[in-house]
This record gives sequence, structure tokens and C-alpha cells, in this order.
Amino acid sequence: QVQLVESGGGLVQTGGSLRLSCAASGSFRGENTVAWYRQAPGKQRDLVASITNTGTTNYADSVKGRFTISRDNAKNTVYLQMNSLKPEDTSVYYCNLQLRVSIFQTNGYWGQGTQVTVSS
Repeated sequence: QVQLVESGGGLVQTGGSLRLSCAASGSFRGENTVAWYRQAPGKQRDLVASITNTGTTNYADSVKGRFTISRDNAKNTVYLQMNSLKPEDTSVYYCNLQLRVSIFQTNGYWGQGTQVTVSS
């Protein structure tokens, strides 16, 4: 089964930058979408950004212009470059892979999460 390993979280000041990484145990093959979600205490888990196998990207309005999602298929890794960070970006960030396994079914996988804290 696919394993997702996240890294890159940490503590940063307002206006700073971080790059999150999501590495898969196997190749990103076929039709798939990789997304970053975030969940703060007491809040729902919200979609931050997503990228398809064809390179199509989508972003939450709250991060447009500040965050960039990208993928390196040769390294089996998806990145989330986060710039101009704000305290409201503080959250646990999770990587999610939706992988089409047949014409009838798509399987989903989650990473363990990585903490991002933005200080005022």
C-alpha cells in the first residue's frame, strides 16, 4: 500500500517561508491527485491546494498568491511552497493522495501530518 511521508514543517515568523514535502513510497502513476489539507485545533480539515497528474492546480482563496503546489514525479514527491506566512496559517498540514485504481474506483491515502506554526 502507498505510504506518504511528510516533512518541512516548523516554526516561522510572520512573513516567512516554508516548503513542505510529501514523499510517496511508490511512483505517482496513472490518474491521481495530490492535495494539501490543513486542520487547526477545533477547526475542520480544509483543502489548501491540489495538483493532478497532468499538472492542473487549484488553491484555496486564502492562500492564492502565497502558496505554490508542485510535483516531481521522478522523486515521487509533491511540494507546497508557502510564502508570506500569516499566523492564521498555523495548522497541522496533511498530504492526501487520490489514486485511480480502476475505471470504477479511486483509493485515498493520508500522510501523518506536519505542524506549521507562524508566530506574530
